[in-house]
Amino acid sequence: MGAVLNLSQLQQLLITNAQNKMQEYTRLFHGRGNTYGGYHFLTVDSIDMVLFAVFFESCNEEDAIVSMLRDFYTAEKKWEALIVQQRYLKDAPSTIIEGQMPAQIFAIEDGLKYHISFLNAQNIGFFPDMKIGRSFIHENAKGKNVLNLFSYTCSFSVAAIDGGATSVVNVDMNKNVLTTGRENHRLNNLDTKKVHFMPYNILKSWSRIRKAGPYDLIIIDPPSFQKGSFAATSDYAKIIRRLHEFAAPECTVLAALNAPELDTAFIKNLFHENAPEFSYIKRLDNLESFPTSDDERSLKNLIYKKGTIS
Repeated sequence: MGAVLNLSQLQQLLITNAQNKMQEYTRLFHGRGNTYGGYHFLTVDSIDMVLFAVFFESCNEEDAIVSMLRDFYTAEKKWEALIVQQRYLKDAPSTIIEGQMPAQIFAIEDGLKYHISFLNAQNIGFFPDMKIGRSFIHENAKGKNVLNLFSYTCSFSVAAIDGGATSVVNVDMNKNVLTTGRENHRLNNLDTKKVHFMPYNILKSWSRIRKAGPYDLIIIDPPSFQKGSFAATSDYAKIIRRLHEFAAPECTVLAALNAPELDTAFIKNLFHENAPEFSYIKRLDNLESFPTSDDERSLKNLIYKKGTIS
């Protein structure tokens, strides 16, 4: 279960982690990895000029924690607003506890900006734990034709184009997130002529996806479960067994999964059974700011390479 903290120790940890606050998105407290006993339901982020806390479960201490966060926010004077989200409630409402929402607020990572929304959805439009995956894509995209499956708001695409990709195809059945994806490219002054947005159900759109191939770099980053459209336990294999249809001869794949109940072996077995022409290279290390007591229950980013590995 890891270290057991009381409320004052939690506040001190936040103070320590906020000492070098910059505009860049920073996880100040990550309880979700069960490394801090008693606070597995809580995360606290510094996002540009907003202090953002999320409660994933109801708890008896919630009012006391919010009061502590208010004291921390007021004493630090580093943000313009304190926002608290109750993810466990219907529609996951967010509330401005202190301050006022800045006129413009972005998730900033490695010099790139991404549109986010605190008050309209369960997810704000950006997943900070995937920084290491975006960094890998940025470093390996130059001159590549990239396929971004389950693209969401296209942060991988932004990283790829900024890293010198020749083109990127983003596929997601949600047109609204693809619209945000377009804006994310424009926000960073990136050429959208190189970027394609396909508002399709991936599992029903293989012919469309093939037309823009073959792809040198493929990103698979699906939800673990999305009612009526995708379940990793049964549908991830359908993607892996299709890779040979649109992968270039020396294609690299980033296969991601953030499902606590499915371990690394789940993905490795899928490749072994359905795409043996791809060789396992490595698993990317997760960020130190997202500590976990069980690495197999945390975010998994596996790298595969097609062809002979020297």
